[in-house]
Amino acid sequence: MGVVEAAERIRQETLKRLERAGWPGQATGSPDVSFPEWRAAAPSRFFEGATDADVLTRLAARWPAIREKVVHTAERACGKRFNLLSYRDLSFGDPVDWHLDAVSGRRAPLVHWSRLDPLDSVTLGDSKVIWELNRTQWLVHIGLAYRLTGEARYADIVALSIREWIEANPPGMGINWTSSLEVALRVIAWCWAAMLCLGADALSDDFFTLWLGSIRCQVRHVERYLSHYFSPNTHLTGEALGLFYVGLLFAELPEASRWRRLGAQILVEQIERQVLPDGVYFEQSTCYQRYTIDIYLHFLTLAARNGVAVPRQVSDGVQRMLDFLLAVRRPDGTIPQIGDEDGGWLLPLTPREPDDARGTFSVAAAFFRRHDYAWAGGVTPEAFWMLGPSALEPLIPTLPAASSQHFPAGGYAVMRSNWDEESHHLILDAGPIGCPFSAGHGHADLLSLQCSAFGEPFIVDPGTYCYAAQPAWRESFRTTTAHSTITVDGVGQAASAGPFAWRRRPGVRWRSWLSNERLDFADAEHDAYTHLADPVTHRRRVLFVKPHYWLVVDDLGGAAEHRIDLRFQFAPMAVTLDADLWVRAHSPGGHGLLLRTFAAVPLKGEILEGHVDPPRGWVSPAYGQRQPAPMVVCSAVVTLPLRLVTLLWPTGDRRNSVPSVRPLEREGGRLGGLMLETRGERILFNEPEFVVERG
Repeated sequence: MGVVEAAERIRQETLKRLERAGWPGQATGSPDVSFPEWRAAAPSRFFEGATDADVLTRLAARWPAIREKVVHTAERACGKRFNLLSYRDLSFGDPVDWHLDAVSGRRAPLVHWSRLDPLDSVTLGDSKVIWELNRTQWLVHIGLAYRLTGEARYADIVALSIREWIEANPPGMGINWTSSLEVALRVIAWCWAAMLCLGADALSDDFFTLWLGSIRCQVRHVERYLSHYFSPNTHLTGEALGLFYVGLLFAELPEASRWRRLGAQILVEQIERQVLPDGVYFEQSTCYQRYTIDIYLHFLTLAARNGVAVPRQVSDGVQRMLDFLLAVRRPDGTIPQIGDEDGGWLLPLTPREPDDARGTFSVAAAFFRRHDYAWAGGVTPEAFWMLGPSALEPLIPTLPAASSQHFPAGGYAVMRSNWDEESHHLILDAGPIGCPFSAGHGHADLLSLQCSAFGEPFIVDPGTYCYAAQPAWRESFRTTTAHSTITVDGVGQAASAGPFAWRRRPGVRWRSWLSNERLDFADAEHDAYTHLADPVTHRRRVLFVKPHYWLVVDDLGGAAEHRIDLRFQFAPMAVTLDADLWVRAHSPGGHGLLLRTFAAVPLKGEILEGHVDPPRGWVSPAYGQRQPAPMVVCSAVVTLPLRLVTLLWPTGDRRNSVPSVRPLEREGGRLGGLMLETRGERILFNEPEFVVERG
């Protein structure tokens, strides 16, 4: 810890103690801002679509059913029934109990926020559920309903809900002040909800005074407790965006220029720190990568709207992030899970599943005028709400330039047959476990892979499921045994030091990458098992013979006897294993993936699905949701070295017979290649690359 960090931590701890002692620094006060003057000036400072005079006409012409969808979503929230994360129809009482976890039934005590531990599930339940309610992003949907219908009751509910929140959450008291990011996200939602209802009688002078006083208080809190050293990731950039929002929208406040400058400064600095040269977000999480992109799209859009100059490296960094997300995007259009997925959004203007990034790509396409982003996202309501009529200007959707790509800084190889909806797609993860300073959102998934065939996901990441509410399940989903890679002696690649920490950080490195029209080849290794009494190395090479099949070659180096477990986690589908160790996976769409692992020693195969003690064979499609899914495990107790060769064979008809394959041994009993007699191909596992012979 350096001097600057120590000083900042001391400063924040001192402020906490002063607040607990009754220091009135958190008093809201009544800002001296004229509501009529602000109401006249604010629309030109805010997002164009939210203030467009012809919004109903434009949206109805482009999306005829949008009014009905928005009203349906708003009515549920008006009735105090909430869909939060993966939980449906939650009730927090009427009036809303803002400190209740409606899933566990636990209620957070109303004490100073610094006395609460958000990870204390025994006392609080799942703080994420409480926070998700208190982000009040559902008020934005009610505001959209007012904007599209003009019905005053929607604006009345927005104003009443904000009044109730302010009364139930005194400054600095309770769970809803413990995270500066949550405070910032709430302020952003309040800005949108109020701007959407700007002409309503419910937004009166006295409401404006109360509302702006609370916003000012909350943003002061964010400024005092910025996550420079606690969570300098999406926490810090989200907080900076909140400062920038309020600094622009409420330019009349005495702190506005300082907040605007500070927010912009942080966002400019962090784009270089958090985004790697190849566009991979440094926490090794596709969820938080999308989160970060959304934060910067809001920043760039607001800056452009207000004539705020932003250095070119920001837009360049955002496009690098989008390019990576586009590369890993599966043929069915979904974004695969890598690392933690918390189910949240910066601002869900349109309800979407966690793996649906079309809104993000659509906004980016309109802002950057990128035709490949338009191909991935189309034109969505999010783009209109943020950018206004310009978002509706047509862009010719264009396929991305490269199918297979390598991201060496982030540690990913993407192998793709083409860009159509029934293409084959594989991701090899050879990135580190999380970012350099904290691996909190990274999983112990070194050299794991995900695979889609004929456009359908077959081998998948298990997901996240939860953070703090169920510690055993949290551990099971983030450990090596849940991912499609190898464990040695039943030990994972890293030892947990809590729900967001690892005790040991193994190294991983790329050896080579090759891609041409006929083949893709990736070669990487890690040292996670070199701490064992007999050090073990794991090297994984993947060959894609385009566009037909993959070979995965795992080399385990060592000198003693070890138990080796090779795992493949499938999506929920029918998977069978026959006596010859051929795995047949049958997708809901009628396609198939055949899989078999070869070795020079006998292997034991089994399928685990829905096991509880310990958890094995589960996937989590969204935060708070888990479902059984087959995990194929091939095992051997053997004296190393050992080579395992796995054939992944997509088949358009799941009834097709298995291909004829013959392993080729070399001296020492180690596999030296495979003869694929079905295709008349011989693959030799030479160094440093493979040799593919045909005919």
